[in-house]
Amino acid sequence: MSALSAVLLPASVWQARAAAHRARAERWTAPARERRTRGKPHPVDDFLFSYYPFSYAKIEEWHPPTGTALEAADPLPARFTKKPYLLTGDRISADPTLLEDKQRARLRWIRELLAATRDRLQILSCHGLHEWAMVYRGAAIRHAGTATLRLPQTEIDALIESRPIRCSHFDAFRFFHPEAQPLNRLQPALMTRSDHEQPGCIHANMDLYKWAFKAMPWPGSDLLLDCFELAMELRDLDMRASPYDLAEFGVVPVKIETPEGRREYEEEQARLAAKAVPLRERLIAALGMTLES
Repeated sequence: MSALSAVLLPASVWQARAAAHRARAERWTAPARERRTRGKPHPVDDFLFSYYPFSYAKIEEWHPPTGTALEAADPLPARFTKKPYLLTGDRISADPTLLEDKQRARLRWIRELLAATRDRLQILSCHGLHEWAMVYRGAAIRHAGTATLRLPQTEIDALIESRPIRCSHFDAFRFFHPEAQPLNRLQPALMTRSDHEQPGCIHANMDLYKWAFKAMPWPGSDLLLDCFELAMELRDLDMRASPYDLAEFGVVPVKIETPEGRREYEEEQARLAAKAVPLRERLIAALGMTLES
C-alpha cells in the first residue's frame, strides 16, 4: 500500500492519539519503573517487563498500523524519521516494501503460527499445572526471591503425580523440573510449537503481546497495548493458580488442588481465551496486509 493510498491522519489527530497511548501505557510502566528503582519486584505486574525483552520506552511509543499515513508535523518524533518510515510530500508512513527478506520471513512465520493456533481445538483442562511442574521436587523455586510456596512440597509433588498434565506451550514446558517433563502428555519443542499451540492456552494468548511487539510497527501500538493488557490479566490468573503464596501482593489464589478451584480456573481461562480471539484476528489481518503490500 502506497503512502498516497493510505488513510491520512491529520497532525492534530495522531499527536492526540500518541499522547493518549503514552498515558495509557504509563499506567503500567510508571509503577514498574518505580518498583525497579526500589528493587521491589512484583511477581505478577512485573513479569511482562522482565520475561519479554521490551523496554518501557518502546511500550510507550505510539506507531500507526499498516495502511495509515501521518500528516507531517514540526517537530517530528525521531522514530518517524527512520526506516521503515518514509516521507512522501507531507505524508509519513511505514513502507512494507522496505522490509528485508529476513524480516518478511519472520512476519510470515508469526502469521502462520497465529493462524495454526486459531484453527486448533481449544483445551481448557490444563488447570495451570505448569507452575506446579516447575517447582516439582523443590529443586528450583523460580520466584523464591519474591514469594514462598503456600503448600508443603509434599502436597505439590503429590498433585503433580496424581493428575494428568496437558501443557501445550513450549516456553512453559521447558521450565518444568526435568523429572516432571515425562509426566506431560505432550512434549512440545521449539521447532514444533506450531503443532501444539492452541487458543485456550494462557501462554499462547499471553504471547499475542510478544508477537505484536516482534512485528512492530506494522500492527500499530493500539493493538500492541490491547495485547499487553490482556497479557496482564492472563499473568494474574497464571499466578493465582500457582502454588505460591502471594497474599502480601493482594493476590487471591485459585486453588486448583480442589475441584472448586479447577472449575474456577476453567471459567476464567475460557473468559480470557474469548478476549484473545479478536486480538489474534486483528494481528493476523495486520500481518497479512503488511505482507501483501
